[in-house]
Amino acid sequence: MSGSAVTRPKGWRLFVAALRTRKSASMLALGFSSGLPNALLIGTLTAWLGEVGVKMATIGVLSWIGLTYAFKFLWSPLVDRLQLPILGKLGRRKSWIVLCQGLMIVALLGIVVTDPAQQIGTFAMFAFLGSLGSATQDIAIDGWRIDVADEDAPVELLSAVNQLGYRAASIVGGAIALYMAARMSWPTVYLVMAVIMGLMLLIALGAPDTKRVPSEAVQALSEAGEIRPRTRAVALLIVGISWIWAIGSLIGFMISMLADTPPGAPRPSPSDFLKYHGPAIVIATVLVPLAVAAVLNWLKTQGRQVQSERDTVTSPARTAANHLYGALVAPLADLVARLGWGVLIVIGLILTYALCYNVWGSFAYPFYLEFMHYSKDEVAFASKVFGIIMSIIGVSLGGYLFAKIGRFPTVLIGAILPIFGNFVYADLADGSPHIDPVMHVLRLDSLAVAFGSDERMARLLLTISYENISTGLALAAFVAFLSGIVSKKFAAVQYAVLSSLTFLIGSLGKGMAGEMIDKYGYADVFRYVAAVGLLAILFVLLEWWRASRVPTVIEAGNTGEPA
Repeated sequence: MSGSAVTRPKGWRLFVAALRTRKSASMLALGFSSGLPNALLIGTLTAWLGEVGVKMATIGVLSWIGLTYAFKFLWSPLVDRLQLPILGKLGRRKSWIVLCQGLMIVALLGIVVTDPAQQIGTFAMFAFLGSLGSATQDIAIDGWRIDVADEDAPVELLSAVNQLGYRAASIVGGAIALYMAARMSWPTVYLVMAVIMGLMLLIALGAPDTKRVPSEAVQALSEAGEIRPRTRAVALLIVGISWIWAIGSLIGFMISMLADTPPGAPRPSPSDFLKYHGPAIVIATVLVPLAVAAVLNWLKTQGRQVQSERDTVTSPARTAANHLYGALVAPLADLVARLGWGVLIVIGLILTYALCYNVWGSFAYPFYLEFMHYSKDEVAFASKVFGIIMSIIGVSLGGYLFAKIGRFPTVLIGAILPIFGNFVYADLADGSPHIDPVMHVLRLDSLAVAFGSDERMARLLLTISYENISTGLALAAFVAFLSGIVSKKFAAVQYAVLSSLTFLIGSLGKGMAGEMIDKYGYADVFRYVAAVGLLAILFVLLEWWRASRVPTVIEAGNTGEPA
């Protein structure tokens, strides 16, 4: 690195740096507006639902609205290229940001005037609308951050400021929202949050923006040697139909689950849906696109269905199709070309790695508040203040281990540790027969009393400490692993496609886990979910073995780093 390399300020210096320029100050507000709806709709909302007695199976299915964040790459080309009518005058990125923030305000106000105990379907519709607006806003904000970067506001600084705003919003939408809910009604809390989003919209109106520029990745599809447009269109059609069917199946079941059931008719079962439709959804969203990508690579290798000369035809339809192809097909074709059959092991690792700690996330607040009977203030501190600190420690530890002992040892540790976190939570649910002796040996019970707390709160803090440190380490290892797999050419989109797969399986499992909690209780479900973590360990070992037997340069997307 040269002496002019940009360094990221931290702490108070980062906040001061954020206010120095119009761009960085705008980035702080946009990061906040990105993190607030995520905290309110994916996390805090479940505390409200649990408090009014909504069943865990319903909460699990409602958590599927979080798939909008996982699948946002599907409509990212639309956000990137489509100029909005009327709002388009605000700017390329800003017009989408303002539209999405307005959508989120409407969604939050809709949640405010809807009773989830009596109108869960309408409530879910507004939550889905807000989640869709939030995920789409993230696409526009990510593009804005890259587009407006310059010498005064480099992308490194803007990225750090974005994370600062996002984390601040996580605390506001999590800890502070819970603190407020202990003193006022949930609708009032969400009304206050809608007002805050309104303030973010006003700030967004004053943000700078950039002009529309052509996409290099899309332009490359016109070069000689690339797959012909008609063949690309067929491939895109197959992949598109597969994704549309999968998403339609999920939305259809979600609607049937949340709709009123006629008297005497059985309610839809998430377990049955997962049993009969889950494998087909995985095939449609994972295996079909991979198979299409493999066929395209074979055609290109054989010199079939390729352009003999540069394609000079231009049209809005061709441009849109190229953008969709670049988002859905080209990144997977590149991955298959580099990894070959090994891509199946990589996909297996991605699908299973976060399962044992992602599945139960939607039930955390109902577990703490309704089952364990902790107060909202206690949960706000333990989960959203103390827990965030523990997560940062876990992520830092993961980064240190990655540099110290290498990629696969760290990834393996990240697969193993969260399994035991499930057993710790199972023990907490059973009354802490094993947590209490550990606390006594470590003198944590005495320490809690010395600080004016009690053993009960110490149990919660110890449990959250282990879980957040272990999952933080696992997250750091997983992100680093994915970053080593993706190609520089398709870095952003390829990473989005691969990371979305973790949300897909985890979200499918949440519906089933909620039904199991209603039937068997929390402790048994924690143990069952822990067993699923063994699959992740198996795939890590297989990928470690595979990567040790292949050339290193090809593996890491021509980065020269080992895979």
